[in-house]
Amino acid sequence: MTTSIDPIYLLAIDNGTQSVRALIFDQFGTEIAKARVPIEPYFSEQPSFAEQHADYYWQKLSEACQQLWQSCDITSEQIAGVSLATQRYTMICLDKDKQPLRAAIVWMDLRRAETHDIGFLNPLTKIIGMGELVKDAQQKARCNWLAQNEPEIWSQTAHYVNLSAYLTYQLTGRLADSTGHALGYLPYDYKAQKWLQPKDFKWRLFSCRLQQMPTLVTPGQTLGHISAKAAAATGIIEGTPMIAAASDKACEALGAAGLTADTACLSFGTTATINTTSSNYIEILKHMPAYTAAAPHYYNHEYMIYRGFWMVSWFKEQFAQYEAQLAKTQGIDTEKLLDKAVQDIPAGCMGLMMQPYWSPGVRHPGLEGKGALIGFGDVHTRAHVYRAILEGLAYELKLGFDTIEKRTGKPIKHLRISGGGSQSDAAMQLTADIFGMPAYRPHTYEASGLGAAINCAVGLGIYPDHAAASEAMTHLGDEFVPITANVQLYKRLYNEVYLKMYERLKPLYQSIQDITGYPAK
Repeated sequence: MTTSIDPIYLLAIDNGTQSVRALIFDQFGTEIAKARVPIEPYFSEQPSFAEQHADYYWQKLSEACQQLWQSCDITSEQIAGVSLATQRYTMICLDKDKQPLRAAIVWMDLRRAETHDIGFLNPLTKIIGMGELVKDAQQKARCNWLAQNEPEIWSQTAHYVNLSAYLTYQLTGRLADSTGHALGYLPYDYKAQKWLQPKDFKWRLFSCRLQQMPTLVTPGQTLGHISAKAAAATGIIEGTPMIAAASDKACEALGAAGLTADTACLSFGTTATINTTSSNYIEILKHMPAYTAAAPHYYNHEYMIYRGFWMVSWFKEQFAQYEAQLAKTQGIDTEKLLDKAVQDIPAGCMGLMMQPYWSPGVRHPGLEGKGALIGFGDVHTRAHVYRAILEGLAYELKLGFDTIEKRTGKPIKHLRISGGGSQSDAAMQLTADIFGMPAYRPHTYEASGLGAAINCAVGLGIYPDHAAASEAMTHLGDEFVPITANVQLYKRLYNEVYLKMYERLKPLYQSIQDITGYPAK
């Protein structure tokens, strides 16, 4: 005789770059219901600026939750707990009453602050070769730009917080955040996973101060409880516990079963990344910190393509109007038609290759970084260009794979792929071919939401720790096995062409930058 186990329902909210999703999972990782509300990623009042109103995010989050209750049989009374994952390094200035003082500066923003003299630190940084690193950190810190360019706003900024902390405040009335969200040019000790000590000299790089930072808790701990105000806006029951999760990429790695160092999680999202997770702090790129993972005392070893699968959106907008119209008449996604066209293009794209550096990276490429398409011939069509984009992203992620293995000294044995781009069978297959190993989707497309739900399950005591919760709640989905002939072709293109492209094109990129002023230095 078997006995059924009553389901426990967990609400995961995933505020990404292009949409907010409210999702219900049970304690076994089954996706029960979902509501998705598109969002405008940013508006721009000046070239290279990217901003969005903080209240807009809260409005869309509330809208997603309300749609969820209207679209499923699960009621808010059945929800045991809530967790939140958000986009990374979207910064908000709040006054003493915790009200936004200006629009949020979105992670895609490229404005740069002026550098300032840091006294005794200058000779030291030059001696140890970190002068450019210090300069870069000063320029990219949003707080420095705000202090220099909007001093009146900055003087009123009592709280300087990530989007995650702002939404947590809206949900609970408590200004707190997860260590898994503390990411960006902030006074955060990535190795110790806490704010820098007040006497740490690195504070001299930033205009912000410790008292402006939110309280931090580790993933899986309680952040607060849903307030009456939030309950009215979202439909979540007042008093429902909110459990700390982590950033969307960290949660995505956890939700894709990436809690071991031998598993690489590729995220085919607006920013494309490859991550491994371990308890060892290792900087994959020089002076590029290992980010706090979506589990306490773990780190994500990440390699990033800044505007990764954003290129797919760009291609659709600029070159796929016909497919978009046809897809609309057929009631399917444009990607389905593009995917079909790509499958008829041979591996290697008949010599067309793309380098996906469409904007400067965090450490790689440098400020001169640009994209390139080489190998054009009269045989190439739009479908070839589309496939070249997918292959170029996979080549660069393979470079990240090799870099992570070299830096960690740990072989990677398993490949998990999630994010919007993972819905493309063509992208999955060519990635398996380029990496030369089987590639798996998670059992749910919503890996980031699942990672948040895993944290919720741990925080509620359903599982004793993240390892147990991950084992119970993550499962393998579709498998893509590498095609031997394609593996050999891609291996040669990767080693003999792709790995040489950047260094050979870099001087030309620098000349273009000097002549045209783009990208701005």
